[in-house]
Amino acid sequence: MTNFSAVILAAGSGTRMKSEIPKVLHKLSGKTLLKWVIDSVSKLKPDNIVIVLGHKAALVEKSLANLNVKIVYQREQKGSAHALLQAKSALTNYKGNILVISGDVPLIRSSTISSLLKSGIKNGNCATVLSTIVNEPFGYGRIVKNGLNFEAIIEEKDASKEQKNIKEINSGIYCFDSGIWEILSKIKPNNVKKEYYVTDSIAILKSEGKSVGLYKTDDSSEVKGINNRKELAEAESILQDRKIQELFAQGVSFIDPKSVYISADAQIGQDTIIYPRAYIANNVKIGKNCTIEGDSYIADSKIADDVFISYSYVRGAVIEKGCHIGPFSHIRPESHLKEGVKVGNFSEIKKSVIKKGAKVNHLSYIGDANIGEAVNIGAGTITCNFDGFKKHKTEIGDNVFVGSNVNLVAPIKVGKNVLIAAGSTITHDIAPHQLAIARAKQQHLSKEVLKTFKK
Repeated sequence: MTNFSAVILAAGSGTRMKSEIPKVLHKLSGKTLLKWVIDSVSKLKPDNIVIVLGHKAALVEKSLANLNVKIVYQREQKGSAHALLQAKSALTNYKGNILVISGDVPLIRSSTISSLLKSGIKNGNCATVLSTIVNEPFGYGRIVKNGLNFEAIIEEKDASKEQKNIKEINSGIYCFDSGIWEILSKIKPNNVKKEYYVTDSIAILKSEGKSVGLYKTDDSSEVKGINNRKELAEAESILQDRKIQELFAQGVSFIDPKSVYISADAQIGQDTIIYPRAYIANNVKIGKNCTIEGDSYIADSKIADDVFISYSYVRGAVIEKGCHIGPFSHIRPESHLKEGVKVGNFSEIKKSVIKKGAKVNHLSYIGDANIGEAVNIGAGTITCNFDGFKKHKTEIGDNVFVGSNVNLVAPIKVGKNVLIAAGSTITHDIAPHQLAIARAKQQHLSKEVLKTFKK
């Protein structure tokens, strides 16, 4: 890849979003619009990434805290050329090419940016404009040609009736050589808004006999700018379609692909089947031969091969091979289910390790616990982990059988091979190989005594 630096224009207010949040900080598949653009550019290893901030700059700058970027400011909103000119100080004496791109085009691919840059170098252009064909060109600058030769960019308000029928449009993404700063100084605000526009640089270069070229992408969705909530939703749909097609090609099955949500960074293994209405959020890795049944939500989790999840909520968990989750289970952050674990109907796991082959099948809560191998947790069992001030641990050894409706009052340790009778409230540690019963005494009263109570 040729040497280049990128300038990302992210100073606008985005009033059409109708939001207190700066436009470039709105999220698409869990990532800000601006981060999408930064990531696409970063894959090409530019010498510098300069971001021009303006509206609510402090908020946007905070989102960039851990990124290797340079930040400059457009204190007054005077148009795109004025915004670009603010980057000059960050690129003093830089002789490479300059990519100019907006911070609100999250669908642009790195490969398209690369092709734009290479086209400019190959043809010796002072400027190369990324164009595309759209069915509805209203509002875009039109690409005017004389035969195959690029002549000009004509804005909508200045276009003749004939020019308005042109469907090839300016994307607003450019590759310039290092002479762009001199050209920018020649731009005049000869428009209704009295602003300085980057597009005017093309006319100036042409008037000086400089070489200006086009690179056309066939996928018009790549240059789709986000200006309002509707366009944000449309971009999300495009990303979804891209992701589904990618996963189809990798051997993943979808019963109804239009009914699911899959984050752009999700990894899903071969022969996994995703059923309708599943929601796979960010930072999820799912292994091979898994089944994810309807209305399941999974986020920030690592799921191994051969796992079955049905109508369940999983966040921040590690689920090992062969686990069976649901229906209607809730697996909360810092939970680790080891191989072959079963968590079933209306059971909740929080910040616990459940070891190989253990079962938590019905209506149970396991929190702040370490559950041994092959343990059976009976229906309605709960770990009483909170005393009103602190959380406490429950530790249960291997091969323990916990009967139904048992309360385990933490902190507590239960040894291996223990049997805990149903209905017990356990408040003391249990040594291995014991039967524990902790129930109130059952009494049987005669009907005569019962009548006395009723009086």
